[in-house]
Amino acid sequence: MSSETATTTDILVVGGGLGGVAAALAALRRGRSVLLTEETDWIGGQLTSQGVPPDEHAWIEQFGSTRNYRELRENVRAYYRTWYPLADWAREARDLNPGQGRVSRLCLEPRVGAAVLEAMVAPWIAAGRLRVVYRHRPVAASVDGDRVTAVVVEGPDGDRLEVRAPYVLDATELGDLLPLTGTEHVTGFESRHDTGEPSAPDEAQPDNMQAFSWVFAVDHRAGEDHTVDRPAGYAAWRDYQPPKWPNPLISLSGPDPRTLETFERAFLPNGDAGPVVADQSKDPGDRELWAFRRIVARSVFRPGFADSDVTVVNWPMIDYLPGPLIGVSNEEREKHLAGARELSMSMLYWLQTEAPRPDGGTGWPGLRLRGDVMGTTDGLAKAPYIRESRRIVARRRVVEQDLSLAVRGDAGAVQYSDSVGVGMYRIDLHPSTGGDTYIDVASSPFQIPLGALLPVRLRNLLPAGKNIGTTHITNGCYRLHPVEWNVGEVAGALAAHCLAGGLEPGQVHEDGARLTAFQDELAADGVELAWPEIRGY
Repeated sequence: MSSETATTTDILVVGGGLGGVAAALAALRRGRSVLLTEETDWIGGQLTSQGVPPDEHAWIEQFGSTRNYRELRENVRAYYRTWYPLADWAREARDLNPGQGRVSRLCLEPRVGAAVLEAMVAPWIAAGRLRVVYRHRPVAASVDGDRVTAVVVEGPDGDRLEVRAPYVLDATELGDLLPLTGTEHVTGFESRHDTGEPSAPDEAQPDNMQAFSWVFAVDHRAGEDHTVDRPAGYAAWRDYQPPKWPNPLISLSGPDPRTLETFERAFLPNGDAGPVVADQSKDPGDRELWAFRRIVARSVFRPGFADSDVTVVNWPMIDYLPGPLIGVSNEEREKHLAGARELSMSMLYWLQTEAPRPDGGTGWPGLRLRGDVMGTTDGLAKAPYIRESRRIVARRRVVEQDLSLAVRGDAGAVQYSDSVGVGMYRIDLHPSTGGDTYIDVASSPFQIPLGALLPVRLRNLLPAGKNIGTTHITNGCYRLHPVEWNVGEVAGALAAHCLAGGLEPGQVHEDGARLTAFQDELAADGVELAWPEIRGY
């Protein structure tokens, strides 16, 4: 039998992804009590339960993130140095990259990320200041005028918890609190007539969103057969060719994200693909798929420790295109989730049975699902990898021409007077539910404006993830790990700042002296507000 209980806290953070964790930690450091909810049994979102190694810019080891995000990265390295039998060279490497993956200078196992984040919040739980409620999702909210007064979250057994708090932060993956609270928001593509963006369509397309993906990890056991059962819909997925796509989706061929010209990717389990250049300004990294998102590299460890590398399959071939998770019925949503899982398993089955090998044969039956590194029994990540959320209608909207390298050139991105952080990534839009292939636009290193975190009407709800006031297009570079963390950290800091000073977020934003005081507070806590003079890519 289900039951309902109630509690109160200073700040409620709904969603335990990177933004949610950063928000909680920022508020806790400022003396506030926090209740953090999470749909899965891991905090960390795209880094952990979604199984995606960090997507970061070329200067991440030097600057371009908050100090607390860098602490997370160094805590990961310390975990490996403490518990893993690293090779001498790896142990001594300041920029240890456990997976030697090309996508990032810190490719790590999802379960390690989860362990590190759990350790980072553990002291606050022990102090009684933080409560983490796992396996709960928001299902209802109470609103009084322009204020959210309570949010109800529900567990897997139907038990409900009502949480009342002066400030509510939406750090969910899909912006789930926005419709529940009546917060003005948008989805999908805005029109060029609305935003003025060069890459936007003539008409708004609210149902056209970036694909989500169900990620998985594999190793390779030569001479063994780990072929999974043939998925029921395998034949249909093997033959599925999306609109504007040059060949079936399940293939090693596809359009280059930056040029749209068809090219062939290489795939060789445990092969030597040469020196790793984890710098997307020089090498996108996706030409050779085994090393692209590798999270365990045998070379990093003492000889004989690991029989195989482990790599994450988060490739365009598993981008689920038939429909979005937002704006559909529960029945349709479940259909899409199941479809994404089947697509991923079909990709694995194809790799095991039909993928072309360099020796002229087909299939790699030794590919083995590594659900243990994902924390699951079925081998897939705990949750789908979400690239696009509902987005608030904000006091300031970030548009393509604010940061496009083609538009801004040597001037660099727009300098925001209300900057509360920085980020950098190409505008990287994956194929979409509306039939687009890629939108991939060179960017300038950019700032995060505080106005993009402020809803036009709601006074005590703040976005703390991918749901800030970007557009469909600029979401493509504001959605990555370090930016999500920065957004969450600022949201948590702002809520605590307002509670301490008897202010509202709008008052902080509108008053020059108050804004400067808040920016000074952020800077003292290690939030970078501006970039040094560098050029984008």
